[in-house]
Amino acid sequence: MNKVILIGRLARDPEKRSTMSGSDVTRFTIAVTRTYQDQNGERGADFINCVAWRKQAENIAKYCVKGTQVAVEGRIQTGSYDAQDGSKRYTTDIICDNVTFLGTKGDSQNKENNYSSNPTDHYSTGDIPTSDISEDPYKDFGEEIALTDDDLPF
Repeated sequence: MNKVILIGRLARDPEKRSTMSGSDVTRFTIAVTRTYQDQNGERGADFINCVAWRKQAENIAKYCVKGTQVAVEGRIQTGSYDAQDGSKRYTTDIICDNVTFLGTKGDSQNKENNYSSNPTDHYSTGDIPTSDISEDPYKDFGEEIALTDDDLPF
């Protein structure tokens, strides 16, 4: 089985091209933070080359820039080619089956900067409006449905 799941940030802006047959292909590199720390207490990162095709390639090129956080699902593909100097070069890429946009670098910094000194504010819902808990939030959904244990599938 050849399955890869990574979460990281784009290390540079994605590069979109088209093949001779007209299919879009986008190449991008994500920086994935390592789980362990070095002697200085710093975490390193691995820079992973990724390739997306067709509509997914178009969306990545359109909506992602350097610093965008993404989750990548795909497979590892290795290859080789002969360089101009005659040496053999080897490549390793992640061929993306699914790329999920998780946010931009600015999104995470803004959330950190919006915290106040009041510890209870850290658990707020941000910009989502809330209502008074004494008001029934389901009052406009119709009649109440009565369920018995026989209605449950487990």
